[in-house]
Amino acid sequence: MANGKLTKAEIIENIHSMEPTISRGDIHTVIDMLFDELKDGLADGKIIELRGLGTFEVRSRKGKDHARNPKTGEKVSVEDHGVAFFRPGKELQEMVWGMKG
Repeated sequence: MANGKLTKAEIIENIHSMEPTISRGDIHTVIDMLFDELKDGLADGKIIELRGLGTFEVRSRKGKDHARNPKTGEKVSVEDHGVAFFRPGKELQEMVWGMKG
């Protein structure tokens, strides 16, 4: 298993190395447009299904009257709110199943 993280810049470079006829700027633009569509869809309450990858959705989380700020220790109340959630698709789940931490 590779350590570290994969950044957007690295994704752009990887795509560009596979298809050098497409400029890095165009790849960057398309990726930004994709991310904007995903964020807008979630903000509109839509479920986003990407076959082979998984499903993104917003789930509702109940608020709490007696939560605590972890930095200050101060008691705070938290309102009901949405949480972005990702459920991997079958193909992705099978790819990562045997990986060890």
